[in-house]
Amino acid sequence: MKVKVITISDRASRGVYADESGPEIARIIREAYPDAEISITVVPDERTRILAAFEDSADAGFIITTGGTGIGPRDITPEATREWCRMELPGIAETLRAESYRETPQAMLSRGTAGLKGNTIVINFPGSVKAVRLCAKTVLPILGHAGEMLSGGGH
Repeated sequence: MKVKVITISDRASRGVYADESGPEIARIIREAYPDAEISITVVPDERTRILAAFEDSADAGFIITTGGTGIGPRDITPEATREWCRMELPGIAETLRAESYRETPQAMLSRGTAGLKGNTIVINFPGSVKAVRLCAKTVLPILGHAGEMLSGGGH
């Protein structure tokens, strides 16, 4: 399994603070899938940089983003994801919001989405470490099955 984690943050990309969410996603996935090939990239909240990071990651089975899913003026991750993907996978985003709402009502403000392009699934997580822990654990059960299906395996 090949997973590309993309942290989308103006401040982390400038080195104002260290990215903690991306490494946390990688840790959780590696714990469940020890043989997974995981890499992390940090980009600013800029459409062209996000789309370029997606293109650079198109050989991964999964692209998991963290950050840019809220209602701030520079939060554009869902729009970039929809632009890059061929189709949406609404069940993933709906489930992440529902599970997150159990922890905090602010989850209703998350605009994260999920989609598919070629054999790559993109999933948007919020930017906080607490949120990525919950979201990563929520999607873990589908990663293996989704990867098998994209490789031509059956249901």
